[in-house]
Amino acid sequence: MLTVLAFVVALGILIAVHEYGHYRMAVACGVKVLRFSVGFGKPLLRWQSKKSSTEFVLGALPLGGYVRMLDEREAPVDSGERHLAFNRQPLRSRVAIVAAGPAANLLLAVLLYALVNWVGLEEPRAVLAAPATGSVVAQAGLRGGERVTAVQVGQEAPQEVRSFEHLRWALTQAALEKQGARITWQRAPGEGVQTTDLPLSTLPSTVLDASLGAAIGVQVPWTPAQVERVMDAGAAAAAGLQPGDVVTQAFGIPVVDGFQLRQLIRQHPEQAGDWTVVRSGQQMQLLVKPEAAQEQDVRIGRVGAYIGGAPEMVIVRLGAAEGLWAGVTKTWDVSVLSLKMMGRMLIGEASLKNLSGPLTIADYAGKSASMGWVQYLAFLALISVSLGVLNLLPLPVLDGGHLMYYLWEGVTGRAISELWMERLQRAGVSVLLVMMCIAFFNDISRILG
Repeated sequence: MLTVLAFVVALGILIAVHEYGHYRMAVACGVKVLRFSVGFGKPLLRWQSKKSSTEFVLGALPLGGYVRMLDEREAPVDSGERHLAFNRQPLRSRVAIVAAGPAANLLLAVLLYALVNWVGLEEPRAVLAAPATGSVVAQAGLRGGERVTAVQVGQEAPQEVRSFEHLRWALTQAALEKQGARITWQRAPGEGVQTTDLPLSTLPSTVLDASLGAAIGVQVPWTPAQVERVMDAGAAAAAGLQPGDVVTQAFGIPVVDGFQLRQLIRQHPEQAGDWTVVRSGQQMQLLVKPEAAQEQDVRIGRVGAYIGGAPEMVIVRLGAAEGLWAGVTKTWDVSVLSLKMMGRMLIGEASLKNLSGPLTIADYAGKSASMGWVQYLAFLALISVSLGVLNLLPLPVLDGGHLMYYLWEGVTGRAISELWMERLQRAGVSVLLVMMCIAFFNDISRILG
């Protein structure tokens, strides 16, 4: 129920803001607005403004919205109102009205990110987990447990690392920009500070998708390799593992953190191995044999226990000016990253599996809402950026497509013909339908997987 509610509220807010951008700019440009609708289908609520005669509607299907303006191309207009018609407005006004929707979403994202920065968000501290074998971090000689205090991307000035998410974002940006990075770290507070160069520019383009975190070596933050809960029946119970046990070695490999231990378990289905555990200050040896399980087409091991304690957390909170500027920067960075990923998917350098549909968005809406209202605001900001960027794509059925028409008009001095507009509209609808089908297929695959 929470997932559905969080999803509907998110869509309602983002769509209303988008359409309100179109509405306010239309009114400011002197265009008569006939209807402002959030949602499609049968109206649930309907009221009319006495001042402007605009009809405001809340539709039953919250999957979009629209602003219907007076326009001679859609219906006859009285001669006394032709100056209020959209098609009669100068090019700059029409551009401003169309661009105002995506701009409103991007502005909302800035404000939401700023609010999150001002209130403060609890995030994992920037402590590295054991990196995947062959990753950039592993090849640089880091083994996990390092506390990263600063990061430098390319020739930029070093910046303080506020959290693990901050670090992961900076390294992801560096990899996408084909730049190297340098991190400053220490094993524990008070110990000597060291620096390590990460040649992220050497990563091949084939990993610039969902596997990028693993290729860099920053998938998850460090967590203790601790047994949190043991199922009544399972390999962990049979081996004598108990809640609170800290694992220091498994299958002959030193264990650094909970993520590494979970990976080792997955890699050893039905393979018995000695585990070294610390229980109440005492070290002991236990023989553990993970049970085999099938995950999609892969055979993995499971022990019937929750492995890995909670990561060390830190509150990230910024001042008024710094928080607002960080909101602007985050919105810009996410927008640029989104466009780059779309471009890489278009030329085949990134997988189409990165496309997500409404089911995935609903899932994340519910998860973020369950974590607290600040996390939910951060989720809204991310989706608002995505909606703004998506609508600016030069597809004829989107706002970006209309801006493309106006660019043609501005360059040639004449509007695009109705014949070509009809052809482009059909092509745009076809492209969108293909994207929606791929996104829906990805959603189903994630759910079933």
